[in-house]
Amino acid sequence: MLRRLLRLFLFTALLLTAGVVAFLLFGPRPSNNRGWTPDQERLAWAEIEGRQVRVHNVRHALYRSVSDYDVAWEDRSYDLDRLRSAWFVVEPFGDRKGPAHTLMSFGFDGDDYLAISVEIRKERGEEFSPWKGLVRQYEIMYVIGDERDLIQLRTNHRRDQVFLYPVRAPRERIEQMFVGMLRRANHLRENPEFYNTLTNTCTTNIVDHVNELIPGRIPFSYKVLLPGYSDALAYDLGLIDTGLPFPEARRHFRIDDDALGLAGRQDFSTRLRQGL
Repeated sequence: MLRRLLRLFLFTALLLTAGVVAFLLFGPRPSNNRGWTPDQERLAWAEIEGRQVRVHNVRHALYRSVSDYDVAWEDRSYDLDRLRSAWFVVEPFGDRKGPAHTLMSFGFDGDDYLAISVEIRKERGEEFSPWKGLVRQYEIMYVIGDERDLIQLRTNHRRDQVFLYPVRAPRERIEQMFVGMLRRANHLRENPEFYNTLTNTCTTNIVDHVNELIPGRIPFSYKVLLPGYSDALAYDLGLIDTGLPFPEARRHFRIDDDALGLAGRQDFSTRLRQGL
């Protein structure tokens, strides 16, 4: 009897494994042609010519609420010689420990900031599920936008905690990461990929960009898989530009209360950083 149950178990496991392999090999294929939500219907891409960069489809939506907004897109030009800073943004989801969204923002002379957020590309009526994110249900995209869009959406409308950390890195490394993220956006425009909750997320892509520049700079850690802890990892690795103890740094670089008071201001990004 025991032997028969063991054979049945092994046979079932073999069938399940074969099914998973078949799904991965012959299942859905990623596509850039679906019925996308209005805020994600355009893919950002960049032309890089020498020291000049022209970014297409920079998003700057006007939000009345999370679901009520007007989307606008524009092309913006940047001089790489004017790139001065990088900022790591962490948005924990509610009171849960672990789940969070992360993104990067880059600062140029003249208090000009451009944010880059790696996200699932939602179809109309679609909502995120980490379980569906394991089985090829969402494409991944690089949203490139104004901080009045990408940060205020999270602070002023989702009402999440948001932390804005200055990155400690040489200017040359910051430039290389910025260009690397633009090239990745260009690649996804031509070669769509599926999001994966474990291996192809907002945070794993940021880690990949850093490790492309300095192999092994960010080691494997559960704090990457649970990005609500990613700022603690960045702090421990010396990637956050502060001399404060981490608990104090986390309080110091929390920006959601300040962002609420700066809604609608053209100098939002500049004023947001005055207290930092």
